[in-house]
Amino acid sequence: MYLGSWLSRLCRGLSRPIGKTTQPIWGSLSRSLALSSQRIPEFSSFVARTNTCGELRSSHLGQEVTLCGWIQYRRQNTFLVLRDCHGLVQIIIPQDESAASVKKLLCEAPVESVLKVSGTVISRPPGQENPKMPTGEIEIKVKTAELLNACKKLPFEIKDFVKKTEALRLQYRYLDLRSFQMQYNLRLRSQMVMKMREYLCNLHGFVDIETPTLFKRTPGGAKEFLVPSREPGKFYSLPQSPQQFKQLLMVGGVDRYFQVARCYRDEGSRPDRQPEFTQIDIEMSFVDQIGIQRLIEGLLQYSWPDDKEPVTIPFPSMTFAEALATYGTDKPDIRFGMKIVDISDVFRNTEIRFLRDALAKPQGTVKAICVHEGAKYLRKQDIEFIKEFAAHHFSQEVLPIFLNAKRNWSSPFAKFIMEEEKLELTRLMEIQEEDMVLLTAGEHEKACSLLGKLRLQCADLLEMRGVVLRAPALFSFLWVVDFPLFLPKEDSPTELESAHHPFTAPQPSDIHLLYTEPQKVRGQHYDLVLNGNEIGGGSIRIHDAQLQRYILATLLKEDVKLLSHLLQALDYGAPPHGGIALGLDRLLCLVTGAPSIRDVIAFPKSYRGHDLMSSAPDYLPPEELQPYHIQVSWPTDSEEDSASATPSKHLNS
Repeated sequence: MYLGSWLSRLCRGLSRPIGKTTQPIWGSLSRSLALSSQRIPEFSSFVARTNTCGELRSSHLGQEVTLCGWIQYRRQNTFLVLRDCHGLVQIIIPQDESAASVKKLLCEAPVESVLKVSGTVISRPPGQENPKMPTGEIEIKVKTAELLNACKKLPFEIKDFVKKTEALRLQYRYLDLRSFQMQYNLRLRSQMVMKMREYLCNLHGFVDIETPTLFKRTPGGAKEFLVPSREPGKFYSLPQSPQQFKQLLMVGGVDRYFQVARCYRDEGSRPDRQPEFTQIDIEMSFVDQIGIQRLIEGLLQYSWPDDKEPVTIPFPSMTFAEALATYGTDKPDIRFGMKIVDISDVFRNTEIRFLRDALAKPQGTVKAICVHEGAKYLRKQDIEFIKEFAAHHFSQEVLPIFLNAKRNWSSPFAKFIMEEEKLELTRLMEIQEEDMVLLTAGEHEKACSLLGKLRLQCADLLEMRGVVLRAPALFSFLWVVDFPLFLPKEDSPTELESAHHPFTAPQPSDIHLLYTEPQKVRGQHYDLVLNGNEIGGGSIRIHDAQLQRYILATLLKEDVKLLSHLLQALDYGAPPHGGIALGLDRLLCLVTGAPSIRDVIAFPKSYRGHDLMSSAPDYLPPEELQPYHIQVSWPTDSEEDSASATPSKHLNS
């Protein structure tokens, strides 16, 4: 009984939900791979084994096989479970004296040691089959065994249900990669990328072109990593994206380009970002926004995993203004309602002072969201948290209003709300018993942004109480379009910066505003959002050198000399062109239901940008810096006190 219960628990690791998936890992992935190529891959070609641990079935009975793998578990020196990247198989340890040497090896080899075994596929005894295990009808009667490498005591067990800190997992990443979860994530990543290549190259004539990693600084955008050169004072930059190169490829007549591109951004300590990441980078000539959108919809539908719900196209679309007004964000999660409603007209004659004062201002509005059954599930401390969040992060006041089962209004401000206001509010917000309304007032964008944050906070709180709002298996794609071309700089609101990047073309109908009211110009920029996460962004580019020079020099106050090569290229017959980049890490994180993008990357950095396995970044001795004309200027004690515990270094050239 113990044997059966243990194997059941073990096999649940193979068939348990993976994040938001419910299909068995190995079976679904093998089927997907087979469907991808219309043939069964030869997993045992060119190697010492005849079969993988996960492929043997009753149809293999009587066959002589050779298997290689790791010892997953051993039970009372009677059997062990051998594991490879394809699954598990039970190995019977021989008990007769003629196989004493084999028994000794199999009984003494530590767990996670690497073995090569040869033997015969036999049926399990009646009643000992394990239907939850793909190989549960058979076992291997061993004839010979070879210890390929013994394993020392591990820092943690290689089992998904064993909890490990992320720091420990990253420190011993090569061990963490053995887990079923990581194997699934990386193989699914490989499968999707292969299907994307197939779709783009074989079906639509794209050319896979590699672009340089060493480049020069690009104005605007995220901060870039610097690479010193042997010329004094001169540095390369690692590109944030192949943006300029892919535009130059269009000038060069390539017509359709794509690349699985490595990109780099020096964004410091951000838990949801990586300093180096991968994107599916695409550019096309003679295309418009709709053409790019249809291409990406087809690409995702074609490459979508077979064990997920099929992707339905076309994706819905929403303007930036609509997204902000309805969801309070430019990346809305449309899996649930709780939409923002403008209720300014309801309170034009209100006696509530802070609402009256807000509406008296030129841009003043009153906004609200209705939290369905919020009065039933949210507790007093939840309401206090919501009010404190609004005050701390937005300097805004939020009024929670309830309608209890007796249809009496419950709120400190309820006595100031007139009867006709209650009726109109109930109609507009479609308020039902046990709902809660969160109401705020202020400038349009600020009020919407606050309610957008509170909408997500309330969804989290309700789901903690067991309410299902965001279906785990539902993938809701959304295009967000018509972004502003420029935004005011945070540190200098009278100056402009690009909302996307400086190469985005303005909407043709707004070009005249560039010379009079540039802050009102909309760009031909489009973002792809999945379940409230931005997974891609692109634009139609400026292909006119004069217009590009005006935006860079006059509106953005950038040094055009940094982009002289691109401006010159645009003067030499550049075709109209546009493109997009999909964040592969973020996309895979959502598809697999992984808690972090680090779980879909083989060797990620920590949230502080460190490689905990190799201790990178690391110090270099002065003699190795000398050829690059660099010396380290160590911070003073006061600078160290204000910085992090890790010593910072400043490079002087």
